[in-house]
Amino acid sequence: MPLADSDRRLVEAELGRDPTPAEVALFENLWSEHCAYRSSRPLLSAFDSESEDVVVGPGDDAAVVSVTDDLFLTFGVESHNHPSYVDPYDGAATGVGGIVRDTLSMGAYPIALADSLYFGGFDREHSRYLLEGVVEGISDYGNAIGVPTVAGSTQFHDGYEGNPLVNVACVGLLHADRLVTAAAKEPGNKLVLVGNATGRDGLGGASFASEDLAEDAETEDRPAVQVGDPYTEKLLIEANETLLDRDLVVAARDLGAAGLGGASSEMVAQGDLGARIDLEAVHQRELNMNALEILLAESQERMCYEVRPEDVEAVQAVAERYDLGCSVIGDVTEGNYVCEFDGEVVVDAPAEFLADGAPMNDLAREDPPEPETDLPDVPLDEAFDAVLSSPNTASKRWVYRQYDHEVGNRTLRRPGEDGALLALHEVEEDTAVALSAGANPNWTDTDPYRGAYATAVENATNLAAAGARPLAAVDCLNGGNPEKPDVYGGFAAAVDGLADGCRDLSVPVVGGNVSLYNDSVAGPVPPTPTLAMVGVREGYDAPGSAVTGDGELVLVGGHDDSLGGSEYLARFDGSDAFPDVDDAGVAAVRAAATHDATLAVHDVSDGGLAVTLAEMVTGDAGVDAEVPDLTALFSEAPGRAVVETTDVDGLADAVDAPVVSLGTATDRGALSLTVGDAVVEYDTEEIVAARDVLARELD
Repeated sequence: MPLADSDRRLVEAELGRDPTPAEVALFENLWSEHCAYRSSRPLLSAFDSESEDVVVGPGDDAAVVSVTDDLFLTFGVESHNHPSYVDPYDGAATGVGGIVRDTLSMGAYPIALADSLYFGGFDREHSRYLLEGVVEGISDYGNAIGVPTVAGSTQFHDGYEGNPLVNVACVGLLHADRLVTAAAKEPGNKLVLVGNATGRDGLGGASFASEDLAEDAETEDRPAVQVGDPYTEKLLIEANETLLDRDLVVAARDLGAAGLGGASSEMVAQGDLGARIDLEAVHQRELNMNALEILLAESQERMCYEVRPEDVEAVQAVAERYDLGCSVIGDVTEGNYVCEFDGEVVVDAPAEFLADGAPMNDLAREDPPEPETDLPDVPLDEAFDAVLSSPNTASKRWVYRQYDHEVGNRTLRRPGEDGALLALHEVEEDTAVALSAGANPNWTDTDPYRGAYATAVENATNLAAAGARPLAAVDCLNGGNPEKPDVYGGFAAAVDGLADGCRDLSVPVVGGNVSLYNDSVAGPVPPTPTLAMVGVREGYDAPGSAVTGDGELVLVGGHDDSLGGSEYLARFDGSDAFPDVDDAGVAAVRAAATHDATLAVHDVSDGGLAVTLAEMVTGDAGVDAEVPDLTALFSEAPGRAVVETTDVDGLADAVDAPVVSLGTATDRGALSLTVGDAVVEYDTEEIVAARDVLARELD
């Protein structure tokens, strides 16, 4: 996407001259939608980002929240949507690499990943091709660097046929005295580049991510996709730890969008400083690279550090120890951001103008239409079969079995539960980190505001089902072409809904990512506000989601009478208003999960009670339940959970929400479900067979 005429005039006015070719390219990338958030930044003030737990909020590579006075978590999320369409393996793999380096740049060690993936209809060959490549890329990269992938979601929707979404979140851990930020601190300090050599891969990646995908994108845009090297990333992780151990890092930024030009200019801009950089000093892996290529290439596994002059040799020694390239590329100054190449100045501009000077867009928007009510009349057995075997509600075992989710010796809950739990061995008393991530495009396609609000409630409910209280959230706001009023209206409504939901839950949104222009010849993606939420709980012994066979079953939160956004309606082409959702149920679910009489907890989400109850059945224990009607069975209103308890009355007294009896857990591995006058029965083998559609089609 070339620099617009209006932007060029602004640049010329600021510089007092015509910009050089390198400056034009740098402004084109740094002022792109991907980097400058020109269409979305005016909306982001809707989010609350402060609490007593927040140490570093939005604006840095990752956010930082406190667990104790001495122990912090970092939290960030990144999208790699366009690259994953063009090259699903490398596009997804480098998305993992980028969010891990965001974690490193804050002084943290990465301890967990969560991936939220969105593809076109599962029945389409191209969707399955993208799914396989993306999962393999995430798996190979995450497994190789030794960071477990423990949570996430995988969704299928026709709106992603021409533009899949790949959103990856990372949690890191650090002690307070190791915290580093991106803001340059002191003129006279050196800028040191550590990691892989710079090549020509990923050129123009930021501007490529800021335009619609064309029909020939898979071939024409391949050079804009980076190529990952997880083994170098692992060395970089360990080298970063060593540099922090020795107090050799003053500030840090990973090289992502817009490459060296983006990272170094943003570092000094955040510190209200400048820099002087010798581009020829950058270690390169290809011959005859020009200034623009060195400045903007998005070659992976690279970090830019601010280093005191007396520590440069020590940093070089650490890089050599880990077999990493290392270049002293320039100095922090009090002047402009200046880059030299071949004896000439090719960039000379105020750093703050480069990083923050892009004007915001004032775009027209149309309010999303209200959904109509058109409910299908489907027999219970047919409806239950269709929802239970849908790729959206089916087991995602095929996906997560490819990930190493136990490396690091922290994983308390494997994928497949409502949310992940990780042990914090550094805390004297047993304390666990809880993690949930995802969004449901059926919800936000039906009603962007209510669906996004429900996304916040759903992720908080996942944490609550583990007995955890939320600390903070990060969002990855995905939308189509914002220049289309209906698309921008839906995106804006989703932003407001997510912001209101998090505010009502008292969960600060401490960072995130915006990805627009997810539009192709197949049309725009639905508004997709991926949310990743992190929390903590005392103790490791959270209840699981499978019934034990020893208790009564109740629904905390009660039945709902709306089907909007449900998988049931999606299967049978129906429509309905999205449920009115509030935050009250989250605290009730958390109270139930921590009640002494609770044996199992499983939240109600995709597929409604039908899928929740089926997922609670094991080979050793089952469910005998009764639900009043199909609407109650398939409503996906979040903030509710099925609880197995040995004390119904005590549980009802302990939670501030309706508690409705559903039936009993049994010692027989089967589901018996009565809905009105109809009954469906499944044994464990039938449930597993119905829900294993991904493995059956892909293995």
